[in-house]
Amino acid sequence: MSETPFWFDRALSTPSEPGDVTVEDVSIHYETWGEVGRPGIALVHGSNAHLEWWRFVAPFLADQFRVVALDSSGNGDSGWREKYTGKVLGDEVAAVCEAADLSERPFVVGHSFGGFTVLETGHHHGHDLGGLIFMDFTVAPPEQYVEWGMRAERDGVKPGRKTRVYEDRATALGRFRYVPEQPVKHPAVLDYIAGKSLRQVEGGWTWKFDPGLFDYLEMGIDQRDKFAALPCRSAVILGEDSQDEGAFFADHMAEITGGALPIFRIPGTYHHLMFDEPLAVAMAIKALCLDWIRQDREADISNHLKEVLNS
Repeated sequence: MSETPFWFDRALSTPSEPGDVTVEDVSIHYETWGEVGRPGIALVHGSNAHLEWWRFVAPFLADQFRVVALDSSGNGDSGWREKYTGKVLGDEVAAVCEAADLSERPFVVGHSFGGFTVLETGHHHGHDLGGLIFMDFTVAPPEQYVEWGMRAERDGVKPGRKTRVYEDRATALGRFRYVPEQPVKHPAVLDYIAGKSLRQVEGGWTWKFDPGLFDYLEMGIDQRDKFAALPCRSAVILGEDSQDEGAFFADHMAEITGGALPIFRIPGTYHHLMFDEPLAVAMAIKALCLDWIRQDREADISNHLKEVLNS
């Protein structure tokens, strides 16, 4: 009997196609699943992460969608920048959607810090999007906002780009942790993600992410206002037991939308909910996007049904 769930093996056996696109002089890496011509979904990871965070979700969207997951600059196999901005991170998502041949008005999903990236994508490119899904990311009221970025200026620390180097790969793998830490429901997933998070350097192994990403990046106290002004639809998916501080303001988002914003929690999941229950995450994303497609085609659906009744 297999020691891993069926979706683990199915996801790893589902082929994806790699690609790269240059945005503001930096190479951005991505992977695609599904046929060109289907409705598009772009998946955006959180901080110190990479596109493999979506490896166990994307294949279960690809039967009905063209799917792309990207490594934002400073993460995974994409290049690093001297300084990062919300706009350039959002521009990367838009460029990847085009390079990956996603259909018009794709849907964009962002997890954790990726939710901020998706908010910026919607702020700058929302008229071209079908909808946004914030996953374990919420916007705080300005009076409770805490800036994650501007580390060099806020904390008065000297900008640095060094990560710890481990002598051998096994030692490095043993140091991998989810942040914030949470129960490990599927050890095989943790091992897989850890292995994809390392790069070999002189003297051993270290992590792929750029530790200087937050030195000058200002996430901004205006996130609430950017959310309120989005020109496209949005929804929120949360881990029921998440302890991530960025996911604590769903009630505020519900309040400022008159309670109409789709917000729901996936039972038995923590911050990294795509590792806990990837099928539930995939089906939640799929259900939202399919319903948004239905909304856009309401008149067309009505006309077809009238044709049936008149035939």
